[in-house]
Parts: sequence; structure tokens; C-alpha cells
Amino acid sequence: MTEPIVDAAPAIDFDLKNLPKVSLHDHLDGGLRPATIIELAEAVGHTLPSTDPVALGQWFRESADSGSLVRYLETFDHTVAVMQTHEGLFRVAKEFVEDLADDGVVYGEVRWAPEQHLQKGLTLDEAVEAVQEGLEAGVEAVGESGREIQVGQLITAMRHADRGQEIAELAVRHRNKGAVGFDIAGAEDGFLPSRFRDAFTYLAQHNFPATVHAGEAAGLESIQSALVDGRALRLGHGVRIAEDIMVEFDDDEAGETVGLVTLGDLSSWVRDRGIPLEICPSSNLQTGAIAGFGEGIESHPLDMLYQLGFNVTINTDNRLMSGVTLTDEFNLLVETFDYDLDDLLELTLNAAEASFLPLEEKEALVEYINDSYANLG
Repeated sequence: MTEPIVDAAPAIDFDLKNLPKVSLHDHLDGGLRPATIIELAEAVGHTLPSTDPVALGQWFRESADSGSLVRYLETFDHTVAVMQTHEGLFRVAKEFVEDLADDGVVYGEVRWAPEQHLQKGLTLDEAVEAVQEGLEAGVEAVGESGREIQVGQLITAMRHADRGQEIAELAVRHRNKGAVGFDIAGAEDGFLPSRFRDAFTYLAQHNFPATVHAGEAAGLESIQSALVDGRALRLGHGVRIAEDIMVEFDDDEAGETVGLVTLGDLSSWVRDRGIPLEICPSSNLQTGAIAGFGEGIESHPLDMLYQLGFNVTINTDNRLMSGVTLTDEFNLLVETFDYDLDDLLELTLNAAEASFLPLEEKEALVEYINDSYANLG
């Protein structure tokens, strides 16, 4: 299939922070406040690179900004270390919700791997319950401030471990107690979703949705396995689906250069079936996920994917490590690709419709977002 690349929309001058947002790809252990890390680390005797909140925040950002996913993931040693108790998980989850709300997020799916939080004696179920209590406390605190937010847990299995079936069963056990979906995360390259084929089959048998990290550190084979073996309803990142798209430039009859785009079988499948891509622009640049397309954010293929009709959603991945909010990511799109409010509305609605909410709640969320944008004028 061959199509022209369409020019981006005009830029806007607007404060985006108060716009209603939907966050689908945001890791709990990647969104801590530096001051909280310092306090919790002191309580559990964990040594940090710095005990100054500003310096510690800078350390996380610089360590993550290495162009290597492996190095990026190393920063989590410190955040996970302070999330090993009920108190630590509760506080981090509560503040996570409050910080989302402060950024205008009205619905968020919070992903995290319970198996990484058992070092101080918590069971898997106790860890999930601690996070859920914190999330609910955060929602209540936001409500008391006159705002609203809704959140759900994405229970995640680490793809280099062998606990996929156990974590899948954990997720299903908590499906009516805060868990809304399943994910696999961690080192992607060399650990295809096919490792957890039986776990994904179990989830499908129990009608429990899955989103799968794929197309970040690994390419098309990872995406194919996520769709086939993982039965993924969304792709975590998925940005390297662009490797299955060929762009050729030529001059038209008027002498203007145009780009002709040809989609491969896999990219056609992903686009034509509206499989959502959970794209995280700043993180993709930091981890080297888009290195094959260019060096700067302007080389990110998300704009091409969006213009071609892929179901693009915008996310932060890890707000601490990338030093960003969802508002920052929206501003980045406006500055880099000249997106306007119509573009941001479409991206937000994509995320709302891709959420793992029940249909009635999803429709209410879409209506709220549309009404909010309609009232801007």
C-alpha cells in the first residue's frame, strides 16, 4: 500500500497542562519523587548516589539519558529498593496518582512488576494490595481537592524471569480489585513474548487483556510475537513497527518532492486493525529505540505513523528518569511537529478508546474529553 506523507498541522500557543489526559504507559517504579526516594531509602538503609533531591533527580535523568536501554533500566535499582514494604508501596502509589492529577491526567493505567517487590517479606498478593490501597488513597486525595481521576493497575511480569504463569494468575485474581490488564517488561532483546505463551493463553481463557512491551529494544520479530503469542491488544512502545515501512522520495509533476510510503504486511496489520501503539517520545530517544531513524526527536517516526493513520497514543514511560510529564510530551509534539489542539485531542481520544476500561466507562471518558476540548473556546 502506497500513500503520500501529509504535512503536519500548524503550531499552537496554548497552556496544555489543564487539558484532560490519558496515561496508558507509565511505570510505578519510574515515577517516584526524588525527595520520597531519599526519605524511604533512609528508612530502609539503602545508599543513594545523592541525598539532595535536586541532585538526585539530575542523577536519574543523566543516567537514563545514555542511549542504552540496559543502562536506562539500571536506574531502577534505587527506586525498586525503596518499594519493598507496604509503607513504601503505599506512599509511592498515592503520590503517583497525585502527580498524574497535577498534570491533568484523568485516567491512568499504572504498570509495575510485583515480583520485584518481595525482598522484605511481602507476598505477591500483599504487594498488589498495598499498591491498590495507595492508588485509592491518591484518588481520594485528588477528589478532596475538587478534581477527579481514575486509575487501574497493569500487573507486569519480568520477561527475563520464569514467573509468567504465576503473575498472570495474580493479575486475574485481582481483576475486580484494581487490576485492569497484564504486561511483560524488562530487557526485551532476546526475550520474546513467546517465552510466556502459556501465560498469555491462560489470560485469554480468562478474558483478561494484555498489553506487551514490543518494538522498543527489539524489532519486528518482537512485535510479531507480541501479537501472535501474547495476543496483545496494545503494543508497549511499538515504535519500531516503522521498520516495516518503506519511504521513497520523488518529484511530482509540479517539481515538488513527495514521500511515497509502502507498508509491509506486519505494519499493515497493525495499522488496519487499529492496534494501539503506546509511544513514549522522550524515553524512546533516551533508550535508543529510534536510533535507526535518526539522532534527534525530529527523527522520531511517531509523526509518520500518526499521519499514516496508525493508532498512536502518547505516554511518558518513566517520568523520573526522563524528567518529563505528559504535558511536556505534548509540548514536545507541538514544538517538533507543529501539532495543534485537534491533533492533541485525537491522540488523547486514541488513548481513551485504547484503555482497558469497560465500554460504558470508556464512553463516559471520551465524552468528558470531548466536552473539555469543546469548552476551550
